[in-house]
Amino acid sequence: MLSSSTERAGPLRRLAPALVLAAMAGACSSAPAPTTYDLSAPTSRIRGASGVQVLVAEPSALQVLSEQQILVKDTTTGAISFLGGGQWADDLPRLVQTKLINTFENSSQIRGVARPSSGAVADVQLVSELRSFEIATPSNEAVVEIAVKIVNDANGRIVNGRIFRARAPVVAIDAPNAVRGLDEALSVAMLDIVRWVSGSSLPRRDEPAETVSTLPPREERRDEASPPPA
Repeated sequence: MLSSSTERAGPLRRLAPALVLAAMAGACSSAPAPTTYDLSAPTSRIRGASGVQVLVAEPSALQVLSEQQILVKDTTTGAISFLGGGQWADDLPRLVQTKLINTFENSSQIRGVARPSSGAVADVQLVSELRSFEIATPSNEAVVEIAVKIVNDANGRIVNGRIFRARAPVVAIDAPNAVRGLDEALSVAMLDIVRWVSGSSLPRRDEPAETVSTLPPREERRDEASPPPA
């Protein structure tokens, strides 16, 4: 016959796995949530392209740059890691798209700027690729690189293209300092993009079509009123 202590041990053994899982869940839930960080949209006075309407597409990017984590890259080994304690307020390409639109609105004389999903009719569209947005070690720098193309929205032809790069020093490899450096580098790159677009010769949808003459070249025309040659 089982003793009372043995009878009590059976239920306790059955409860042990559940107690362990509950303890683990409690430990996970007590971990602090990462701080969420936004990016800024700088303000300046940039002249040019006052009558143009621009659509800013969401940048394309590799998967590692397409989420909310703050990226750290060891330039010596190429190893990539994510910085703990912080995350972006949105998926990074969509966040950069929003801040670039805001920078155009804050700084340029462009008539209108919007997302392609807005349904707005525009003269040109900015198509871009987010190539770098990271903290580079061991140099401890924030690195931003964006390749941008100006596309004629009426016919899809590429008008111009350029790669924009910016760097900013980072005091320490932690979330607040990383965000500060990346925000500074992105602001430089975005103002350079706005300045470049504003200073470019851009097509306009409302420009009159070029008149095409149906007459033959002047040297091939003959004055019908003059007598034929003898």
